[in-house]
Parts: sequence; C-alpha cells; structure tokens
Amino acid sequence: MQTPSGISFKRHRFPPAIVAHAVWLYVRFNLSLREVEEMLMERGIDVYYETIRRWTIKFGPQIARNLRRRQGLPGDVWHLDEVAVKVAGRSFWLWRAVDQHGVVLDEILQAKRDKVAAKRLLVALLKRTGVVLKRIVTDKLRSYGAAKREVAPGLGHWSHKGLDNRADNSHLPFRTRERTMQGYRSPGALLRFVSLHSAIRNSFSVPARRRNALCIRYHRMEIIVAWELATGID
Repeated sequence: MQTPSGISFKRHRFPPAIVAHAVWLYVRFNLSLREVEEMLMERGIDVYYETIRRWTIKFGPQIARNLRRRQGLPGDVWHLDEVAVKVAGRSFWLWRAVDQHGVVLDEILQAKRDKVAAKRLLVALLKRTGVVLKRIVTDKLRSYGAAKREVAPGLGHWSHKGLDNRADNSHLPFRTRERTMQGYRSPGALLRFVSLHSAIRNSFSVPARRRNALCIRYHRMEIIVAWELATGID
C-alpha cells in the first residue's frame, strides 16, 4: 500500500511504524546499525542490522524530499564551503550550502575543488530555491569568485577565512556521523545518506528564536508530527 507520503511499504514483513522508527533512530542519532538493531531487540523487535541499512537506502531519499517540501523559503544569505571525504578509498569533496539561519540547503559531491564544482553548486541552488539572493559568504577559495562571476556577476560576495563559520559548523555533525559509519561504500551511498541526515537535522534543530523550554517542547512535538507525515505513518 502506498501512503499519502508517496512511500510504499508493500511486501515488508514489519509494520510501517517500525520501519520508519528504525530509519529515524539510525539517521537522527549517532548510532551504528548494530546499535539500532540492539535497541529494537530490547523492545522485542528482531531485525537484522543489514535490513535496517536496506530500509534507509530504500526509504531515505523520499523521506528527505518530503521533509524538505515542508521547509519554508531559505534565507537570502548563503554560506558555502567544502570538505574532503573518502569514499571506498577515493578522495572527493563534499560541497555544502547553508543559509544564515543554519539550514542546510544542498550538498553535491565532486572529485575536484575547482570553479566547475562551485558553479554546479550555485546553479543548482538558484534553480531549486527561487530566492532573490542577497550575497554569498565563502572562505578564500578563488573558485567561488570565478563561479559567481559567471553565474551571478552582480551578486554580493564576502570572502574571508573567518566568515564561513555557519558552513564550517554544518560539517561537524557530518564528521561525527562519518566516524560512526566508518566510511561509505560508494558516492551514491554518501549522497543518499547526507541528504537524509541534513533534512532531519534541519527539521529537528531548534531555531534560535525558540530556545526556551516550552518552545523547545512544542517544536519537538511539531516535528514528530512532520516526521510521521513525511513517512506516511499514523
């Protein structure tokens, strides 16, 4: 049966709520697949850890898309940065864009750290968001300036080593998760996971304006409902 979220749980032995909960535990928290398996077993649910991995691969992309559809428009100041990653022994660059509120807008994986890669990130973002952008903030990598001059020559650009802290900080949860996962099997596997990981972090992170205890509780209640809608469970 296909749920209103666009996700079909047909021919799965476990109920949709258990499948969605396993995916949530694995992506939301810094847990390994075996730790999620153990947590479910403690509740009387006997699921092999490789099954949890397959659930994440199968359902993760659609869940991420559903969560992103519920986001508001991004801010008009984008912080761009890139971080080196290893995938099956090969070196890549994970390029990331974050708005001034700390919301991760997009990630792309590129083999090089050059103008072509920076241009691809900018073009994809401008097409997808439809935002009237005020400026971008980057480190001193010259590829950003070269890409901006071709894509949006009139756009403001602040370039300084200490100015891209929001983008730098957005890498920290990814690095923590990367150590737990002990690497990725393929570039596609990396992109699938970081897309879902960022979509969940965007949703569950408490905005600065809602930092008192009552607002934090309400925010968490709201996002649990949003998660259930995104996964199609009741």
